[in-house]
Amino acid sequence: VSSIVFASIPVHGHITPLLAVAEKFVKRGDDVRFVTGSRYADKVAATGASFVPLPPEADFDDRNIAESFPERARLRGLKAVAFDIENVFSRPAKLQYDAIDAAIAAQPADAVLAEQNFLGAAFLLAHQRAARPAVVICGVIPLCIDSRDTAPFGMGLPPARVLNRHRNAALAPLHRRILRQGNRTLNDLHRQVHGLDMPDTMMNWYRRADAFVQFSVSAFEYPMSDTPTALHFVGPLSAAGSRIPLPDWWGELDGTRPVIHVTQGTFANGDYDQAIAPTLHALADEDVLVVVATGGRPLDTLPPLPGNARAANYLPYDELLPRTAVYVTNGGYGGVQYALRYGVPIVATGGKEDKPEVGARVAWSGVGRRIRSERPTAGALRRDILAVLHEPRYRQASKRIAADMAAAPGFAGLAEVVDGLIADSPASHGDPAAVDAEKV
Repeated sequence: VSSIVFASIPVHGHITPLLAVAEKFVKRGDDVRFVTGSRYADKVAATGASFVPLPPEADFDDRNIAESFPERARLRGLKAVAFDIENVFSRPAKLQYDAIDAAIAAQPADAVLAEQNFLGAAFLLAHQRAARPAVVICGVIPLCIDSRDTAPFGMGLPPARVLNRHRNAALAPLHRRILRQGNRTLNDLHRQVHGLDMPDTMMNWYRRADAFVQFSVSAFEYPMSDTPTALHFVGPLSAAGSRIPLPDWWGELDGTRPVIHVTQGTFANGDYDQAIAPTLHALADEDVLVVVATGGRPLDTLPPLPGNARAANYLPYDELLPRTAVYVTNGGYGGVQYALRYGVPIVATGGKEDKPEVGARVAWSGVGRRIRSERPTAGALRRDILAVLHEPRYRQASKRIAADMAAAPGFAGLAEVVDGLIADSPASHGDPAAVDAEKV
Protein backbone atom coordinates (compact mmCIF):
# COMPACT_ATOMS: atom_id res chain seq x y z
CA VAL A 1 0.00 0.00 0.00
CA SER A 2 1.41 3.35 -1.04
CA SER A 3 0.56 6.78 0.33
CA ILE A 4 -0.24 9.12 -2.56
CA VAL A 5 -1.14 12.82 -2.52
CA PHE A 6 -2.86 14.37 -5.52
CA ALA A 7 -2.78 18.13 -6.05
CA SER A 8 -4.75 20.30 -8.45
CA ILE A 9 -5.80 23.90 -8.76
CA PRO A 10 -9.59 24.17 -8.37
CA VAL A 11 -10.39 24.25 -12.10
CA HIS A 12 -12.72 21.65 -13.59
CA GLY A 13 -10.63 20.71 -16.62
CA HIS A 14 -7.54 20.19 -14.46
CA ILE A 15 -9.08 18.27 -11.59
CA THR A 16 -11.48 16.00 -13.50
CA PRO A 17 -8.87 13.66 -15.04
CA LEU A 18 -7.06 13.44 -11.71
CA LEU A 19 -10.27 12.42 -9.91
CA ALA A 20 -10.61 9.46 -12.27
CA VAL A 21 -6.99 8.48 -11.61
CA ALA A 22 -7.28 8.94 -7.84
CA GLU A 23 -10.24 6.57 -7.78
CA LYS A 24 -8.20 3.90 -9.55
CA PHE A 25 -5.39 4.19 -6.99
CA VAL A 26 -7.97 3.93 -4.19
CA LYS A 27 -9.49 0.82 -5.76
CA ARG A 28 -6.15 -0.93 -5.94
CA GLY A 29 -5.72 -0.35 -2.20
CA ASP A 30 -3.53 2.74 -1.90
CA ASP A 31 -4.01 5.46 0.71
CA VAL A 32 -4.97 8.53 -1.32
CA ARG A 33 -5.35 12.17 -0.31
CA PHE A 34 -6.36 15.00 -2.63
CA VAL A 35 -5.38 18.66 -2.19
CA THR A 36 -7.68 21.06 -4.05
CA GLY A 37 -10.42 23.66 -3.66
CA SER A 38 -13.46 23.33 -1.40
CA ARG A 39 -15.90 23.24 -4.33
CA TYR A 40 -14.58 19.78 -5.20
CA ALA A 41 -14.71 18.25 -1.70
CA ASP A 42 -17.70 16.03 -2.50
CA LYS A 43 -16.22 14.87 -5.82
CA VAL A 44 -12.99 13.95 -4.07
CA ALA A 45 -14.91 12.04 -1.39
CA ALA A 46 -16.79 10.14 -4.12
CA THR A 47 -13.49 8.68 -5.34
CA GLY A 48 -12.72 7.27 -1.90
CA ALA A 49 -9.80 9.67 -1.42
CA SER A 50 -9.47 11.97 1.60
CA PHE A 51 -10.07 15.63 0.84
CA VAL A 52 -7.38 18.13 1.91
CA PRO A 53 -8.53 21.74 1.43
CA LEU A 54 -6.39 24.46 -0.03
CA PRO A 55 -6.07 27.51 2.22
CA PRO A 56 -8.92 29.97 1.48
CA GLU A 57 -6.47 32.49 0.01
CA ALA A 58 -5.41 29.92 -2.61
CA ASP A 59 -8.95 28.77 -3.34
CA PHE A 60 -11.48 30.18 -5.79
CA ASP A 61 -14.65 29.14 -7.58
CA ASP A 62 -13.77 28.38 -11.17
CA ARG A 63 -17.40 29.00 -12.18
CA ASN A 64 -16.97 32.65 -11.19
CA ILE A 65 -13.46 33.51 -12.38
CA ALA A 66 -14.70 36.97 -13.37
CA GLU A 67 -15.68 37.70 -9.76
CA SER A 68 -12.32 36.63 -8.39
CA PHE A 69 -10.32 38.33 -11.17
CA PRO A 70 -12.53 41.05 -12.75
CA GLU A 71 -9.66 42.63 -14.71
CA ARG A 72 -9.06 39.35 -16.56
CA ALA A 73 -12.04 39.80 -18.89
CA ARG A 74 -10.36 42.66 -20.77
CA LEU A 75 -7.26 40.70 -21.69
CA ARG A 76 -6.50 38.68 -24.82
CA GLY A 77 -3.72 36.48 -26.14
CA LEU A 78 -0.42 36.41 -24.30
CA LYS A 79 -1.49 39.17 -21.91
CA ALA A 80 -4.30 36.90 -20.73
CA VAL A 81 -1.80 34.04 -20.36
CA ALA A 82 0.55 36.30 -18.36
CA PHE A 83 -2.29 37.42 -16.09
CA ASP A 84 -3.34 33.84 -15.38
CA ILE A 85 0.21 32.75 -14.70
CA GLU A 86 0.83 35.52 -12.19
CA ASN A 87 -2.53 35.63 -10.44
CA VAL A 88 -4.13 32.21 -10.86
CA PHE A 89 -0.96 30.09 -10.83
CA SER A 90 2.07 31.92 -9.35
CA ARG A 91 0.59 33.81 -6.39
CA PRO A 92 -1.00 30.74 -4.74
CA ALA A 93 2.19 28.64 -5.03
CA LYS A 94 3.46 29.13 -1.47
CA LEU A 95 0.06 28.39 0.05
CA GLN A 96 -0.26 25.32 -2.17
CA TYR A 97 3.15 24.14 -1.00
CA ASP A 98 2.17 24.77 2.62
CA ALA A 99 -0.91 22.57 2.17
CA ILE A 100 1.16 19.71 0.71
CA ASP A 101 3.88 20.13 3.33
CA ALA A 102 1.33 19.98 6.15
CA ALA A 103 -0.27 16.88 4.65
CA ILE A 104 3.11 15.14 4.44
CA ALA A 105 3.99 16.20 7.99
CA ALA A 106 0.71 14.74 9.24
CA GLN A 107 1.22 11.49 7.35
CA PRO A 108 4.27 10.66 5.22
CA ALA A 109 3.63 10.31 1.50
CA ASP A 110 5.40 8.17 -1.07
CA ALA A 111 4.41 10.24 -4.10
CA VAL A 112 2.80 13.56 -4.99
CA LEU A 113 0.90 13.64 -8.29
CA ALA A 114 0.26 17.23 -9.35
CA GLU A 115 -1.12 18.74 -12.54
CA GLN A 116 1.10 21.24 -14.36
CA ASN A 117 -0.37 24.43 -12.96
CA PHE A 118 -0.15 23.46 -9.30
CA LEU A 119 3.11 25.35 -8.85
CA GLY A 120 3.38 24.49 -5.17
CA ALA A 121 4.78 21.17 -6.37
CA ALA A 122 7.76 23.04 -7.82
CA PHE A 123 8.66 24.20 -4.30
CA LEU A 124 8.66 20.58 -3.12
CA LEU A 125 11.47 19.87 -5.58
CA ALA A 126 13.83 22.14 -3.64
CA HIS A 127 14.19 19.35 -1.07
CA GLN A 128 16.77 16.62 -1.55
CA ARG A 129 15.19 13.53 -3.08
CA ALA A 130 15.74 11.62 0.16
CA ALA A 131 13.76 14.27 2.03
CA ARG A 132 10.61 14.33 -0.08
CA PRO A 133 8.15 12.08 -1.90
CA ALA A 134 8.49 11.37 -5.59
CA VAL A 135 6.98 14.23 -7.62
CA VAL A 136 5.05 13.25 -10.74
CA ILE A 137 3.59 15.89 -13.04
CA CYS A 138 0.31 14.86 -14.65
CA GLY A 139 -0.20 16.45 -18.06
CA VAL A 140 -3.88 17.41 -18.21
CA ILE A 141 -3.37 20.28 -20.68
CA PRO A 142 -1.23 20.41 -23.84
CA LEU A 143 2.43 19.69 -23.16
CA CYS A 144 3.91 22.98 -21.97
CA ILE A 145 7.61 22.24 -21.53
CA ASP A 146 9.89 24.88 -23.04
CA SER A 147 11.75 23.51 -26.06
CA ARG A 148 13.90 24.93 -28.82
CA ASP A 149 11.67 23.03 -31.25
CA THR A 150 8.37 24.66 -30.25
CA ALA A 151 7.02 28.18 -30.03
CA PRO A 152 6.55 29.54 -26.49
CA PHE A 153 3.48 28.05 -24.84
CA GLY A 154 0.34 30.16 -25.11
CA MET A 155 0.98 31.53 -28.59
CA GLY A 156 -0.92 28.74 -30.29
CA LEU A 157 1.73 28.34 -32.98
CA PRO A 158 2.58 24.92 -34.45
CA PRO A 159 6.15 24.20 -35.58
CA ALA A 160 7.18 26.31 -38.57
CA ARG A 161 7.94 24.52 -41.83
CA VAL A 162 11.15 26.51 -42.36
CA LEU A 163 13.55 28.12 -39.87
CA ASN A 164 11.51 26.73 -37.00
CA ARG A 165 14.19 27.08 -34.32
CA HIS A 166 15.08 30.58 -35.50
CA ARG A 167 11.44 31.62 -35.20
CA ASN A 168 11.12 30.08 -31.75
CA ALA A 169 14.32 31.75 -30.54
CA ALA A 170 13.09 35.11 -31.87
CA LEU A 171 9.79 34.75 -30.01
CA ALA A 172 11.38 33.69 -26.71
CA PRO A 173 12.39 37.21 -25.49
CA LEU A 174 8.84 38.50 -26.05
CA HIS A 175 7.46 35.56 -24.12
CA ARG A 176 9.92 36.14 -21.26
CA ARG A 177 8.91 39.80 -21.05
CA ILE A 178 5.23 39.00 -20.90
CA LEU A 179 5.75 36.36 -18.20
CA ARG A 180 8.39 38.31 -16.28
CA GLN A 181 6.14 39.42 -13.43
CA GLY A 182 4.72 35.95 -12.93
CA ASN A 183 8.22 34.50 -12.71
CA ARG A 184 9.31 37.24 -10.30
CA THR A 185 6.35 36.49 -8.07
CA LEU A 186 7.12 32.78 -8.13
CA ASN A 187 10.80 33.39 -7.37
CA ASP A 188 9.99 35.74 -4.47
CA LEU A 189 7.72 33.13 -2.93
CA HIS A 190 10.36 30.43 -3.44
CA ARG A 191 12.86 32.59 -1.56
CA GLN A 192 10.37 33.04 1.28
CA VAL A 193 10.05 29.27 1.63
CA HIS A 194 13.59 28.07 0.93
CA GLY A 195 15.86 31.13 1.12
CA LEU A 196 17.00 30.36 -2.42
CA ASP A 197 16.10 31.53 -5.89
CA MET A 198 13.97 29.14 -7.89
CA PRO A 199 16.44 27.46 -10.27
CA ASP A 200 14.13 27.78 -13.27
CA THR A 201 10.83 29.28 -14.42
CA MET A 202 7.24 28.14 -14.35
CA MET A 203 7.58 26.97 -17.94
CA ASN A 204 10.54 24.64 -17.42
CA TRP A 205 10.50 23.53 -13.77
CA TYR A 206 8.81 20.35 -14.98
CA ARG A 207 12.19 19.11 -16.18
CA ARG A 208 13.24 18.67 -12.53
CA ALA A 209 10.26 16.47 -11.67
CA ASP A 210 10.90 12.79 -11.12
CA ALA A 211 8.46 12.04 -13.94
CA PHE A 212 6.14 13.89 -16.29
CA VAL A 213 3.20 11.76 -17.44
CA GLN A 214 1.19 13.28 -20.28
CA PHE A 215 -2.44 12.14 -20.49
CA SER A 216 -2.36 11.87 -24.29
CA VAL A 217 -0.30 10.24 -27.04
CA SER A 218 2.81 11.56 -28.73
CA ALA A 219 1.05 11.85 -32.11
CA PHE A 220 -1.01 14.73 -30.69
CA GLU A 221 2.10 16.59 -29.52
CA TYR A 222 4.80 18.41 -31.43
CA PRO A 223 8.07 16.51 -31.88
CA MET A 224 10.83 17.78 -29.59
CA SER A 225 14.48 16.78 -29.73
CA ASP A 226 15.05 17.95 -26.16
CA THR A 227 12.22 16.29 -24.25
CA PRO A 228 12.99 15.23 -20.67
CA THR A 229 14.01 11.61 -20.34
CA ALA A 230 11.31 11.22 -17.67
CA LEU A 231 8.46 12.15 -20.07
CA HIS A 232 5.87 9.40 -20.60
CA PHE A 233 2.76 9.36 -22.79
CA VAL A 234 0.05 7.07 -21.41
CA GLY A 235 -3.06 8.13 -23.35
CA PRO A 236 -6.24 9.75 -22.00
CA LEU A 237 -7.18 8.86 -18.44
CA SER A 238 -10.58 10.50 -18.07
CA ALA A 239 -13.44 8.42 -16.71
CA ALA A 240 -15.43 6.34 -19.18
CA GLY A 241 -18.70 4.45 -19.01
CA SER A 242 -20.96 7.25 -17.81
CA ARG A 243 -24.45 6.40 -16.56
CA ILE A 244 -26.08 9.52 -17.98
CA PRO A 245 -29.61 8.62 -19.14
CA LEU A 246 -30.43 8.86 -22.83
CA PRO A 247 -32.65 11.78 -23.88
CA ASP A 248 -36.05 11.01 -25.41
CA TRP A 249 -34.82 12.07 -28.87
CA TRP A 250 -31.94 9.57 -28.87
CA GLY A 251 -33.64 7.38 -31.47
CA GLU A 252 -33.08 10.12 -34.06
CA LEU A 253 -29.36 9.28 -34.02
CA ASP A 254 -30.08 6.48 -36.46
CA GLY A 255 -27.50 7.27 -39.12
CA THR A 256 -29.88 8.92 -41.58
CA ARG A 257 -28.19 12.29 -41.06
CA PRO A 258 -24.62 13.10 -40.01
CA VAL A 259 -24.45 14.05 -36.33
CA ILE A 260 -22.56 17.25 -35.48
CA HIS A 261 -21.93 17.43 -31.75
CA VAL A 262 -21.21 20.86 -30.28
CA THR A 263 -20.26 21.54 -26.69
CA GLN A 264 -18.46 24.09 -24.56
CA GLY A 265 -17.78 21.64 -21.77
CA THR A 266 -18.76 22.21 -18.18
CA PHE A 267 -16.53 25.21 -17.43
CA ALA A 268 -16.36 27.81 -20.23
CA ASN A 269 -20.04 27.41 -21.08
CA GLY A 270 -21.47 30.71 -19.89
CA ASP A 271 -21.14 32.43 -23.27
CA TYR A 272 -22.83 30.37 -25.96
CA ASP A 273 -21.33 32.62 -28.65
CA GLN A 274 -18.02 30.77 -28.20
CA ALA A 275 -19.26 27.72 -30.12
CA ILE A 276 -22.85 26.59 -29.53
CA ALA A 277 -24.87 29.57 -30.81
CA PRO A 278 -22.90 30.19 -34.03
CA THR A 279 -22.87 26.45 -34.78
CA LEU A 280 -26.66 26.28 -34.48
CA HIS A 281 -26.95 29.26 -36.82
CA ALA A 282 -24.32 27.94 -39.23
CA LEU A 283 -25.97 24.56 -39.74
CA ALA A 284 -29.67 25.48 -39.48
CA ASP A 285 -30.25 24.85 -43.19
CA GLU A 286 -27.94 21.84 -43.58
CA ASP A 287 -29.04 18.22 -43.78
CA VAL A 288 -27.38 17.29 -40.50
CA LEU A 289 -28.49 16.68 -36.93
CA VAL A 290 -26.86 19.11 -34.49
CA VAL A 291 -26.59 17.70 -30.97
CA VAL A 292 -25.86 20.19 -28.18
CA ALA A 293 -24.61 19.45 -24.66
CA THR A 294 -24.85 22.44 -22.33
CA GLY A 295 -22.52 20.98 -19.70
CA GLY A 296 -25.15 21.27 -17.00
CA ARG A 297 -26.65 24.64 -17.83
CA PRO A 298 -30.48 24.70 -18.06
CA LEU A 299 -31.79 24.05 -21.55
CA ASP A 300 -33.90 27.21 -21.44
CA THR A 301 -30.69 29.26 -21.42
CA LEU A 302 -29.96 28.13 -24.99
CA PRO A 303 -30.85 30.25 -28.00
CA PRO A 304 -33.85 28.98 -30.01
CA LEU A 305 -33.05 25.58 -31.52
CA PRO A 306 -33.45 25.17 -35.29
CA GLY A 307 -35.52 22.22 -36.49
CA ASN A 308 -32.40 20.09 -37.00
CA ALA A 309 -31.01 20.57 -33.48
CA ARG A 310 -31.47 18.63 -30.24
CA ALA A 311 -30.10 19.44 -26.80
CA ALA A 312 -29.42 17.92 -23.39
CA ASN A 313 -27.63 19.03 -20.24
CA TYR A 314 -25.26 16.08 -20.40
CA LEU A 315 -24.82 13.21 -22.85
CA PRO A 316 -23.14 9.78 -22.49
CA TYR A 317 -20.04 10.21 -24.63
CA ASP A 318 -19.29 6.51 -24.92
CA GLU A 319 -22.62 6.15 -26.72
CA LEU A 320 -22.67 9.52 -28.51
CA LEU A 321 -19.19 9.76 -30.00
CA PRO A 322 -19.36 6.53 -32.07
CA ARG A 323 -22.40 8.12 -33.75
CA THR A 324 -20.75 11.53 -34.24
CA ALA A 325 -19.43 12.79 -37.58
CA VAL A 326 -17.82 16.04 -36.34
CA TYR A 327 -17.02 17.26 -32.81
CA VAL A 328 -17.24 21.05 -32.41
CA THR A 329 -15.65 22.51 -29.28
CA ASN A 330 -14.38 25.76 -27.81
CA GLY A 331 -11.08 24.02 -27.18
CA GLY A 332 -11.27 22.05 -23.94
CA TYR A 333 -8.36 19.58 -23.83
CA GLY A 334 -10.25 16.79 -22.08
CA GLY A 335 -13.15 16.81 -24.53
CA VAL A 336 -10.79 16.79 -27.50
CA GLN A 337 -8.99 13.75 -26.07
CA TYR A 338 -12.33 12.00 -25.62
CA ALA A 339 -13.33 12.69 -29.24
CA LEU A 340 -9.97 11.43 -30.48
CA ARG A 341 -10.46 8.16 -28.58
CA TYR A 342 -13.31 7.46 -30.98
CA GLY A 343 -11.60 8.77 -34.11
CA VAL A 344 -13.98 11.73 -34.44
CA PRO A 345 -12.64 14.71 -36.44
CA ILE A 346 -12.75 18.09 -34.73
CA VAL A 347 -13.44 21.78 -35.25
CA ALA A 348 -11.91 23.76 -32.38
CA THR A 349 -12.41 27.42 -31.52
CA GLY A 350 -11.01 29.40 -28.62
CA GLY A 351 -8.64 32.26 -27.89
CA LYS A 352 -7.94 32.07 -24.14
CA GLU A 353 -6.34 29.79 -21.55
CA ASP A 354 -4.80 26.74 -23.22
CA LYS A 355 -7.44 26.69 -25.96
CA PRO A 356 -5.21 28.23 -28.69
CA GLU A 357 -2.69 25.46 -27.97
CA VAL A 358 -5.38 22.78 -28.20
CA GLY A 359 -6.66 24.20 -31.49
CA ALA A 360 -3.14 24.44 -32.91
CA ARG A 361 -2.58 20.74 -32.22
CA VAL A 362 -5.94 19.85 -33.77
CA ALA A 363 -4.89 21.55 -37.01
CA TRP A 364 -1.24 20.43 -36.94
CA SER A 365 -2.06 16.76 -36.32
CA GLY A 366 -4.55 16.77 -39.19
CA VAL A 367 -7.52 15.66 -37.08
CA GLY A 368 -9.53 18.79 -37.82
CA ARG A 369 -9.57 22.54 -38.22
CA ARG A 370 -9.29 25.40 -35.81
CA ILE A 371 -10.82 28.86 -35.75
CA ARG A 372 -8.62 31.12 -33.69
CA SER A 373 -11.37 33.23 -32.21
CA GLU A 374 -13.23 33.29 -28.94
CA ARG A 375 -16.43 34.18 -30.78
CA PRO A 376 -16.28 32.66 -34.27
CA THR A 377 -18.72 33.69 -36.97
CA ALA A 378 -21.38 31.33 -38.24
CA GLY A 379 -19.82 31.58 -41.70
CA ALA A 380 -16.40 30.45 -40.50
CA LEU A 381 -17.90 27.57 -38.55
CA ARG A 382 -20.07 26.45 -41.46
CA ARG A 383 -17.04 26.45 -43.78
CA ASP A 384 -14.85 24.43 -41.44
CA ILE A 385 -17.50 22.01 -40.16
CA LEU A 386 -18.57 21.10 -43.70
CA ALA A 387 -14.94 20.71 -44.79
CA VAL A 388 -14.20 18.38 -41.87
CA LEU A 389 -17.43 16.49 -42.53
CA HIS A 390 -16.84 15.92 -46.24
CA GLU A 391 -13.04 15.56 -46.52
CA PRO A 392 -12.01 12.02 -45.41
CA ARG A 393 -8.45 13.03 -44.45
CA TYR A 394 -9.60 14.54 -41.15
CA ARG A 395 -11.38 11.40 -39.97
CA GLN A 396 -8.50 9.25 -41.20
CA ALA A 397 -6.03 11.29 -39.12
CA SER A 398 -8.30 11.12 -36.08
CA LYS A 399 -8.62 7.35 -36.44
CA ARG A 400 -4.82 7.04 -36.52
CA ILE A 401 -4.61 8.83 -33.19
CA ALA A 402 -7.50 6.72 -31.87
CA ALA A 403 -5.44 3.62 -32.67
CA ASP A 404 -2.48 5.06 -30.75
CA MET A 405 -4.75 5.79 -27.80
CA ALA A 406 -6.16 2.26 -27.87
CA ALA A 407 -2.60 0.91 -27.73
CA ALA A 408 -1.49 3.29 -24.96
CA PRO A 409 -1.06 1.83 -21.46
CA GLY A 410 -3.48 4.23 -19.74
CA PHE A 411 -3.68 3.94 -15.95
CA ALA A 412 -1.36 0.93 -15.94
CA GLY A 413 1.34 3.10 -17.50
CA LEU A 414 0.94 5.83 -14.90
CA ALA A 415 0.87 3.30 -12.06
CA GLU A 416 4.05 1.67 -13.37
CA VAL A 417 5.84 5.04 -13.33
CA VAL A 418 4.62 5.86 -9.82
CA ASP A 419 5.38 2.41 -8.41
CA GLY A 420 8.85 2.45 -9.97
CA LEU A 421 9.69 5.79 -8.39
CA ILE A 422 8.41 4.64 -5.01
CA ALA A 423 10.41 1.41 -5.20
CA ASP A 424 13.58 3.35 -6.03
CA SER A 425 12.95 6.05 -3.45
CA PRO A 426 15.56 6.53 -0.72
CA ALA A 427 12.69 7.70 1.49
CA SER A 428 10.36 4.81 0.71
CA HIS A 429 10.79 3.35 4.18
CA GLY A 430 11.24 6.59 6.06
CA ASP A 431 9.51 9.84 6.84
CA PRO A 432 10.12 12.44 4.10
CA ALA A 433 8.96 15.17 6.42
CA ALA A 434 11.50 14.30 9.10
CA VAL A 435 14.36 16.01 7.31
CA ASP A 436 12.43 18.72 5.55
CA ALA A 437 14.95 21.36 6.54
CA GLU A 438 17.46 19.73 4.23
CA LYS A 439 17.48 21.48 0.87
CA VAL A 440 19.35 21.41 -2.38
